[in-house]
Amino acid sequence: MTTLEMVNYGIIGCGMMAREHIQNIGLLPHGKVTAVFDPVRELAQTAADLAGEAYVAETLEDLLAFKNIDALVIVSPNYLHVDQMKIIAATRPLPVLCEKPIYTDPAQAGDIAALAADYPAPFWVAMEYRYMPPVAALIEQAEQTTGGIKMLTVREHRFPFLPKIGDWNRFNAKTGGTLVEKCCHFFDLMRLILKDEPVRVMASAGQGVNHLEERYDDETPDIWDHGYVIIDFKGGARAMLELCMFAEGSRYQEEIIAVGPKAKIEALVPGPGRFWPKALGDAPVPQLIISPRAPKGPFTSEIPVDPTLLAAGDHNGSTFYQHQRFNAVVRGEGIVEVTADDGMKAVAIGLAAQESARTGQAVTLDF
Repeated sequence: MTTLEMVNYGIIGCGMMAREHIQNIGLLPHGKVTAVFDPVRELAQTAADLAGEAYVAETLEDLLAFKNIDALVIVSPNYLHVDQMKIIAATRPLPVLCEKPIYTDPAQAGDIAALAADYPAPFWVAMEYRYMPPVAALIEQAEQTTGGIKMLTVREHRFPFLPKIGDWNRFNAKTGGTLVEKCCHFFDLMRLILKDEPVRVMASAGQGVNHLEERYDDETPDIWDHGYVIIDFKGGARAMLELCMFAEGSRYQEEIIAVGPKAKIEALVPGPGRFWPKALGDAPVPQLIISPRAPKGPFTSEIPVDPTLLAAGDHNGSTFYQHQRFNAVVRGEGIVEVTADDGMKAVAIGLAAQESARTGQAVTLDF
């Protein structure tokens, strides 16, 4: 297998998250964005300018016909991912990094599974939270530090959904629902940290504060803004997600806490620095806290992130580290770390949580 010296990328979807991908690809020594596509021409042109005079494709098919691309990054709205992957697989199956969630409707699960099983090139699902430096440190140390995790909590207290082109993220039908769109990241983390599979999901969630007064073509947004999800895992561990999307005044946006018979370990992750009030001084620095039962702690260490990486996006440097690994795979080094199976299971847990919250009943899973 020939190792590529430079990976040329095509970007599908040119909204806010696409800009983050473009900026981080630009930091790679072996990466360059050479082509972009978005049905909104102005967005596509802005992304092309950011990338440095990239080709602006008129259609997805036009992008796939552009010779000077070696890999694709799908950053389009959630509900478009499956159909776009079908076109890519049938036309030019290049290595793909696809933003989460990879599907939104339970009826699509079989389609994406069949597509992924036959896909001849690397297929990587973008789960940026795995690569946030404080979260990566927790993942590495949690099992040994705790003596075996019995309880895992993910708390995200953050800002509401941001405006998107066409307002697609205001409706369950296009997002899969908040517990899919926003939270599949966290269900992926739970499986990764616990090295186990879920068996039962219980949730309570709803729309309490955000978007209630908004109207789009006389429709009221139905996207949820808060909730709890409890998950039982096969090995006996329990995990919980606590989500609040009207808590942007918080010092830390994510708190991940693992507890076992020996100790507790916590990762504290601030939100995007651009949202931190300048009047409060410097933005918070991520922390890792270890609290043994004996002798009692806690022991706190800071895990600063390179300012260049912080400036290149809103995900605490993780998008760069993710691209570093994906880029290596495309060049013939390393292995895919977040597989289609990982992406599908994260969505399945989110859909189960949506169903549980809707019906008030626990949902059983069997992966």
